[in-house]
Amino acid sequence: MTAGRAGVAALAQYAPRYGVEIGEPSGSEWLRVDRILEPDGPELTELLKHDNDAGGHVSAHAAALSLTSFYAGRAPATALLLWALEGRVLDIRPHNLWVRPHDGHGIASVAIRSARFLPGGLETLYDVVLAQHLLRLAAELHRRTRAGLRQLHGGIAAGCAMAFCAATREEVTLDPAFLLTRWESFITRAPGDLSRLGDVTIAANKLVYLRNTCCLYYTSEVGAGTVCGSCCLTPRPARLHAYEAGRPILTV
Repeated sequence: MTAGRAGVAALAQYAPRYGVEIGEPSGSEWLRVDRILEPDGPELTELLKHDNDAGGHVSAHAAALSLTSFYAGRAPATALLLWALEGRVLDIRPHNLWVRPHDGHGIASVAIRSARFLPGGLETLYDVVLAQHLLRLAAELHRRTRAGLRQLHGGIAAGCAMAFCAATREEVTLDPAFLLTRWESFITRAPGDLSRLGDVTIAANKLVYLRNTCCLYYTSEVGAGTVCGSCCLTPRPARLHAYEAGRPILTV
């Protein structure tokens, strides 16, 4: 196993969301990300259907917001954590990245063509994760469903935050103060106005995200009126108290 493959594979010890398959996958269930981003492409239609069927959303608008949060919390997670730890940018440009929808919400598996790295640092990360990928996804979902761009970008911000937060939640954990510093470096100049849509803090020695937008998950059949642990509909002190007590209701 090459050093790049070994480094990428090792991230799975921190949480399942960082697991990534290396090599072009086979099987019709895998969707290449550049095709997901195509206007009116069937791949994004399929992703929306998966999330809608799993959640029983009240509208296409709500399904788009839910999908954005779950997708952003999984598809780029490995690249974001790798940058946070090593400063290297994994090549997850859309044509090199595949996702496999979960039977329920979000993404079950992620695959990349090879564990190669792109030259550059934070600006390259912005380009690969946001400009070429997640912000384009938000724009297409906005065009299709009329879901608000601010709410869609809120889902992107929450998903990206979970790439940092989740590594402090398992038995093998990373220093939350270090990851908080890395998150702040990432979010401060991130495009899409993401820095205004929520913030990361430390509660119970773990990183947690506090959203300034709502994904409408509570309106779905499976949500049944229950808001996410990070949701802006709950006052900030109550969210922090729940996190400190170790009982948030739902996270991305």
